[in-house]
Amino acid sequence: MSDSSFDNNRERPLILQFDALVPENNSILAIDAVLPQTQCRQCGYDGCLAYAIDIIKTGAPINRCAPGGAAGIKALAQATGRPVLELDPDYGQEMPFAIARIKAADCIGCSWCTRVCPTDAIAGSPKHLHAVLEEDCTGCALCLPACPMDCIELVEQTARVWSDDDKNRARALYRQTAIRRENITRHLDEKLTKRRDCGVANQDKKSFVADIMKQARAKRAQQDNS
Repeated sequence: MSDSSFDNNRERPLILQFDALVPENNSILAIDAVLPQTQCRQCGYDGCLAYAIDIIKTGAPINRCAPGGAAGIKALAQATGRPVLELDPDYGQEMPFAIARIKAADCIGCSWCTRVCPTDAIAGSPKHLHAVLEEDCTGCALCLPACPMDCIELVEQTARVWSDDDKNRARALYRQTAIRRENITRHLDEKLTKRRDCGVANQDKKSFVADIMKQARAKRAQQDNS
């Protein structure tokens, strides 16, 4: 398989593109299985699978996964036949497992955190209090910089160790989240195309745009009253 197998459809999440190519990529899957599946991007890649691909295809260093720590680097060394290295400090430091928690008093319900969570581990309605589903949280910390109120913190889980079962569950959640978001995008695109085609056929451009804005305002008013 060439690199262009992915690049031809770069807008789709890699985890969804990769499904059709699994038989050709056992070595990449083996590396992905070692990575912690937190999808934190500290390694500089767009998730664990993207990092695994570059480890195999371009020889990317194996010491950039801070969540995996020393044990993860050792496992990657065994999987690739490379020497064990120290964690590169430019890509983070090994820390105890922690999960995100939202400070209820400061949450304004902007929902920005939900958009960046790789596993749909944050729930809440616009303008209402949000909360972290702790069992689904990977501790990726992507929600922290997304929050405009700085009301999300990471809480160490001293009694919990990130296990292989956690990794497998996180990978499945990440895939489910990618599928859900892709379906939402596809549905919205189809609605917009249908609305545009209908509008162009029956209205001039100005009235078509005005109709869209009217519907948007009605939807916003409905949300505000809920």
